[in-house]
Amino acid sequence: MTETPRAVPSSRLSIDQILLDGIRVVSLRGEIDHTVKTQLTDALLPDEPATGMRIVLDLSGVTFMDSSGINVFVTTHQTATRGRGWLRLAGPREAVQRVLHVVGLDDVIDCYPTLEQALTA
Repeated sequence: MTETPRAVPSSRLSIDQILLDGIRVVSLRGEIDHTVKTQLTDALLPDEPATGMRIVLDLSGVTFMDSSGINVFVTTHQTATRGRGWLRLAGPREAVQRVLHVVGLDDVIDCYPTLEQALTA
């Protein structure tokens, strides 16, 4: 298991990343809205996306998310699947899960109750 920590500081959103057995685990804490959209996009989408990019977003620390987060997740999902990779969502709190369900994103992107389940699916 390889771990490569990388943190992106922000006043509203904390983004931590590690690499576990070739899967990039991105842990988000705080609020996802238009003020952090660029920061989140930069953290999730490299300038040159790799083939087979596999990402699990740990949403257990996200307390609020609006359509800005949805848009970034959709773009990341599309980029990953075009390159024969995937994006999975893990551990969303009830308020975030409700947003994912209302917009139907949980039907498009695999969503798991825990990080462990997302990593082993």
